[in-house]
Amino acid sequence: MNTDPTGESAVAESPKKHSGGARWLGRLAGIFLLVLALAVGLFAGSFLRFSRDVIELVPPRKLAEADGIVVLTGGRQRIERALDLLDGGTAGRLLISGVNPATTSRQIQTLTDSEPALFECCVDIGHDAIDTIGNANEAALWVREHGYSNIIVVTSNYHMPRSLMELRRVDPDTNFIPYPVVTTDLRNLQWLQKPAALRMLAAEYVKYLAARYRLRPGSGVRNGLRSSAVEQIAEKPAATQVSRSD
Repeated sequence: MNTDPTGESAVAESPKKHSGGARWLGRLAGIFLLVLALAVGLFAGSFLRFSRDVIELVPPRKLAEADGIVVLTGGRQRIERALDLLDGGTAGRLLISGVNPATTSRQIQTLTDSEPALFECCVDIGHDAIDTIGNANEAALWVREHGYSNIIVVTSNYHMPRSLMELRRVDPDTNFIPYPVVTTDLRNLQWLQKPAALRMLAAEYVKYLAARYRLRPGSGVRNGLRSSAVEQIAEKPAATQVSRSD
């Protein structure tokens, strides 16, 4: 029987074990950093392509006549451009989607310095949508109610890709025609030097990715309508009361 009372063999083997473990951890860390770098590169490249496509969106010089116009609230310029299209005879009726319930048709008419007669005859105010998903559902109900087929969509250029995606998701049979409104000049990569513009585009890109994810089969989608949210809130007290009675 061979014995080593000094324990030198165990001590000699210990550095080898530690060295092998360190090399394994080093390789693992290297792989992780490589995957992380690739993921960041892919995300950055995709974001830059999205930004480029958005920046290149401009209002068309010529626009064929349509049945109606839908403008998604989020800025005065959007509503003004939609009203100009309506007044110019591009379409016969306009839906302003996503208006605050406290805002009236008369207030919008005064704010945009539009003719009262135009609002009285041809403008509908949608108070039910609380976000872009709600805009799409509110617009789809309006389109179905009037039996329209061709709709001009007015919103900011950076908001247009996600808006069209949501609209076509809930109403694939309608022809939605984009009319992007340019509110900020983002050409020549100047937005990279403007923190506010960079944050705006980055936030919109993340929302755009989320919208694409919701297109996957089986993905649950809320309707983004204020009326549905109110119904859910109204149901909560009853559910709470039942729970307390138990």
